[in-house]
Amino acid sequence: MEPLTLRLLSRFQELYNAGPVHAADCSFVNLWGWAEHYGLELCFENDLCWIRQNKPEPAWWSAVGRWQGTDWTCSSILQQGGTFSRVPEALALAWKEALGARVELAEARGQWEYLYSAGDLAALKGNKFHKKRNHVNGFFRRYPAALYRNITPDCMEEVLQMQKEWCRWHECVDSPALLAENQVIRRVLESWDEFPGLRGGVLYLEDAMIAYTVGQTLDSDTVVVHFEKGHPDLGGVYQAINQRFAEVEQERVRFINREQDLDEPGLRQAKESYNPVGFLKKYVVTVRPAAV
Repeated sequence: MEPLTLRLLSRFQELYNAGPVHAADCSFVNLWGWAEHYGLELCFENDLCWIRQNKPEPAWWSAVGRWQGTDWTCSSILQQGGTFSRVPEALALAWKEALGARVELAEARGQWEYLYSAGDLAALKGNKFHKKRNHVNGFFRRYPAALYRNITPDCMEEVLQMQKEWCRWHECVDSPALLAENQVIRRVLESWDEFPGLRGGVLYLEDAMIAYTVGQTLDSDTVVVHFEKGHPDLGGVYQAINQRFAEVEQERVRFINREQDLDEPGLRQAKESYNPVGFLKKYVVTVRPAAV
C-alpha cells in the first residue's frame, strides 16, 4: 500500500481512464480531496489500483483499472477476503460471476451517482422542469446584472474566499461534516493546477462572487459536479449556476454526474427533482477468504 500523494496521479489516471466505468468517488480529484480525512492508500496490482481507507477504521473501497479479462480468482486482495464499499455494479457482478458463493452483494442506494442529460439541465424544457425553469428565470429577472464566467486559475482566491464566507454563513464550526467538506474543498482548490480535468463556473453580481461550481471531466461523455455553493440570501442562485454550467458543458459532454445522496432524504429529493436519466449503481460487496 502507498499513501495517496500527487506523485501517483499519472499512474492512477492511466488505469482510471482504461476502466469501463468512471465513478466520481473513485476519481483522483475526489480521492485527493478526502485523502487526509480517510487516510487513503492505493495498492497497484497488475492492471488494477485498489483503494483503502485507514480512518476512522481500515476499510476497502473499490478498484479501478482494466477490469476486462482480469482473472479475479488470482487477485491477492480478493483472496484475503473482506468487505468492499462503493463498488460499481458491473464490477460487483463480475466478482460474483468469478467467485460464486464467496461473494455477497448488497445494494448501496445512498452511494448511487445521479446521471443527468446535460442538454436537459441546460434547456429545462417541459412540465417536468417547469419549477426549475421558473427559479432560473425569476433569479435573472431579480438580478439582471448577474454574470456567469468559467472558472480560471486567476479567480481561485475569490473562490476560496467565498467558500470561507459560505462556511461562516452556515456555521461550519458547529458541524463536523461541514468542516470536513470545507477542508476537502480547500485542498482541491489549492491544488487546482495539478488537475487538468478540473472545470467549473462562477456567478458574479456587481463584481461580487455569489456562487461557484467545481467539476471534473470523467470521460468523453461525462462531467461531474464535485462542489457547488451559493449565497444563502439569493433565491434561485443554485438553480441559476446549475443551468449556466450545463449550458456550457452540453457542448462537450452528454451527461452531468451530480454524485450521491448519501441516504439523506432532503438531498435525495433535491437530486430526484432534476429528473435523472440514470444512475451509476454501487454495491457493498462481502468476499469470503479463499479456502487454503
